[in-house]
Order: sequence, then structure tokens, then C-alpha cells
Amino acid sequence: MKKLFGTDGIRSVAGQYPLDASTVHAIGLALAHTLSKTSPTPRVLLGMDTRESGPALTAQLTAGLVAGGASVENAGVITTPAIAYLTHTHRFAAGIVISASHNPWQDNGIKVFGPDGYKLPDATELAIEAEIFHHLKSTSSPSKETGTSSQSGAPSSTQAKVGSQNNPPVNESDRADYIRFLLAAVSGLSLDNRRIVIDCANGAASAVAPELFAQLGGTEILFTHASPDGRNINEQCGALHPEIVAAQVRHHKAQLGITFDGDADRALFADEDGNVVNGDAVLLLAARDLQARGLLTNSTVVATTMSNMGLEAALKRSGIQMLRAAVGDKYVLEQMLATQAALGGEQSGHIIFTGRSTTGDGLLTALLLLDIVHRSGKSLGELVSDLKVFPQVIVNVKVREKRPLDAIPAVARAIAEAERELADTGRVVIRYSGTEALARVMIEAESEPAMRRHADTIAEAIRVELGI
Repeated sequence: MKKLFGTDGIRSVAGQYPLDASTVHAIGLALAHTLSKTSPTPRVLLGMDTRESGPALTAQLTAGLVAGGASVENAGVITTPAIAYLTHTHRFAAGIVISASHNPWQDNGIKVFGPDGYKLPDATELAIEAEIFHHLKSTSSPSKETGTSSQSGAPSSTQAKVGSQNNPPVNESDRADYIRFLLAAVSGLSLDNRRIVIDCANGAASAVAPELFAQLGGTEILFTHASPDGRNINEQCGALHPEIVAAQVRHHKAQLGITFDGDADRALFADEDGNVVNGDAVLLLAARDLQARGLLTNSTVVATTMSNMGLEAALKRSGIQMLRAAVGDKYVLEQMLATQAALGGEQSGHIIFTGRSTTGDGLLTALLLLDIVHRSGKSLGELVSDLKVFPQVIVNVKVREKRPLDAIPAVARAIAEAERELADTGRVVIRYSGTEALARVMIEAESEPAMRRHADTIAEAIRVELGI
């Protein structure tokens, strides 16, 4: 079982294990050693989001990579999908992003892409972990497997700059190459003089979206939360708070809103009436568009256990089957590749178009959605108007440990009771977050009172047994 890698890389409070200086250096060494098995002098592409801790972590990781025999190119502040794209097209041995995605600024993370632009498989991550622990042990550092921390809290402004002067110079052409790829994906796109509000989450999209949309032209773009200061990433903005861009659409009388998360690998939207349009709705309109053009392989879409039953019903009405993968875009992609599906994604806004991208890409999704809206001659609201969602609630419970829930009698009883009562009129999905110390309780049901009652009961049982 993996101890460092979650569903989206290694993630923690910056400065604390496993993102303390010695462990990050060891991660660089381990990655370089792993890569050297297939390339004598592996080239690695590095990028980051806008967190204050990014430059220091980049310097620490770079030092480890170079000490292990790798050469490093620095793409600077750039989106996660840009690194995935550039790694593959520029033939790097690996691409690494310093980002904690939607997490608050105090957190950070390390995401790794292989030379094919895909996230690493679990087996490779396990092998890299073994290398990391070997390096840590060989340098006589405290036992990191127990979670010992060498620092507490996120780095201060001074700490965040330490060593960052040793980072390779930023290659500005990387961002330009990625923007050219995005524009080529929607050649001939017209924005129809729409007024569009774009929320960049004070994250990586702030460095790409303004330039991208400036080259598109033909519309009025109102950017918001595009002034990162190292600590305001995802703060009451972005894909975690899609209601913000929805309110801005209403305020500015815009025709559409787009909102990204911190590293811009996902996007959510708002229609012309200021209604939030989530990943389920995007999957629906994209699936229908691909189906109409004969591009939806096997008439299949891959979603996750969190996608609403209403999406499944709407797709079925269009002759499209929906498969469910485990939560996490890497697991969606695994099932897409196994079934040759052309489209997959998550309710949270990770949307993957195989053949176009190797991971969720918020900016690409936004452009493709705008293209669908343009070609349809309809508004975004009209395109998803028949998606009738079942009432759904998600309760997050902070936990001190992640014990198997079916091994905790009180929790197992509460779950069994909910499943028995809801039967064919709802769904119960209880899982641990792969990136945070949280248990997520999701209940979906025709009856909203029953939904909330069972969600509260299960959440309280978890809280009593495992809560902080």
C-alpha cells in the first residue's frame, strides 16, 4: 500500500513531511534514479502553480534530480495539463508539477507524469516510494515512514525564497507552445461576441488564460481572481466556489462563466442565468456532441461513483451508456483506455478527451465547450436543460486515521441501513479522500429528507469513531 502517493501525487502542508526539505530532495533523487533506468541522462520538465512555497520546493526537488543525474528545464508558473502536454510532445523523460490543486495555499504537492504524458501507474509510484525511503534511510534522517516532521506549518515568505535562486531560468517558450496547442484544438472557434466571466482561482490559469483568450478575440472577457500573491490561491474563488463566478455572470449580465481550480486541470461553468454547470452537465453535452458527429467510441462515457444518477438517465435517453470508475481522474483515464472510451470525467470538473489530452485540462475543456455552444446555436443553459439531477449531499468529515469503514460496526450499520431504505431510489457512496484527511459521505436520493437524514447519521458515526 502506498504511503506517500495519493490519487493525485504527493500532497501535504508545505514544509512538513513529506514536503520537508530532506524528503523533497530524496524524492528528486528517487525519480532521477528511476528515470535513469531507461535514459542515461533523463530530461525532466518542472512547473508549478502560484503558491508561496513553490519556488523553494522547486529548488529542493531540482537539487535532488540533478544530484541523481537528471537535467531540469523550468517552465515556471504553468498549468498541470500544460506540463503533461509538453512532457510528451517535447520528449522529456518526465514532467513534474509542484501543486496542491484545489487545496489551500499552505499545502503543496508533487505530481509526476511519465514520458507519454500520463500520470504514473500505482506500481511505478510504489517503486519510487521504496527508492525515497532508501535514500532517507541512507542519509540517517529521522524515520519518515512514521510521518515525522522536520518543520511545522507552511514556510514563511523568507523560507519560500531560500534556494529558489538556484532554480533553472524559466523557459518562456513552454507556455507559448501550450497556448498554440490549445488554439489548434479549436481552430476556427468563434466566441460570438459573448461577454464571458473567467475566474482563474488566483492560480496557474492566471499565467495562461489572459494570453490565450487575448489571441481568440471577438468577445468581452472579464477576468476575476487573476492576481495571485502566493497565499490567495483557491481562497473563496475558483472551482471550489463556482457560485462566485455564477454571481458574477448575473452581475455583469454575461452569457457564460468559466472557473478553474488552482492548477487548472479542471473547470466548472455558469450558464447565462447564473446557474452552476458542473462536470456531469459538461459530460452530457460533450457526449451528445461527440455522438452526433460519430466520435463517441462505443457510445460510452466514463464517469465516477460520484456522478449523479440524473446524468446516467440523461445519457441513456440519448443511447449512451455510462461506466463508473473510482474517484480520481487517473482512474477515470485507466477505464477509458481499457474500454477505448473517447470521453470521461468527474462531477468536480476533470474532463478528459482521449486523443486530445492525457489528463484533465480545464482550459481545453473550456474551449471545447465554447465551440459546442457556438456550433449548436444554443445557449449553455438550453444545452443542459434536460439534465434532472437527483438531490445529492456530500458531507466531509475530518479524520485522524483511515481505517476500513466496513470494519467499524457503528459505521457499517449506518451505511447498511441507508442502503436498505434507499434501495433503487438512491445511492450511498462513502470513501476516503485520496488527497486529504477526510471521509466523504455522499448520499443521493429521490427523497431529500431521507438523503439528509442518512448522510448526517453516517457522518456522525464516522465522527464519533475517527473524528479529530
